[in-house]
Amino acid sequence: MFNGIKSVIYPSSNLEADTKFWAAVTGTKPYTAESYYVGFTIEGCELGLDPNAAQEGLTYPVGYWNVHDTKAATEQILASGATVHAELRDVGGGMMMGTFKDLSGNIFGIIDNPNA
Repeated sequence: MFNGIKSVIYPSSNLEADTKFWAAVTGTKPYTAESYYVGFTIEGCELGLDPNAAQEGLTYPVGYWNVHDTKAATEQILASGATVHAELRDVGGGMMMGTFKDLSGNIFGIIDNPNA
């Protein structure tokens, strides 16, 4: 079901400063830099900066597992005892993302990008 970590999203309280920091650390320019999200592609993995993460209760980075069927993955995750943290949603272009809490309360996500 899981096909590797596809994305790690970091909360950002200062998008401009964090963008400069991650550009310097990775030696990569962002492929997108919007007021609501900054994204870098590094060796096929997404490094994202989310200024709205704190509003969603996220105060630390969240890894998103790549899946090809978000409905089936959600059913399996919930059947294993996890709970929904944030419902699956289309974040643009048909890309579906959602987060869950494992049995210890750790937050993890799933992502399906049909364009990747």
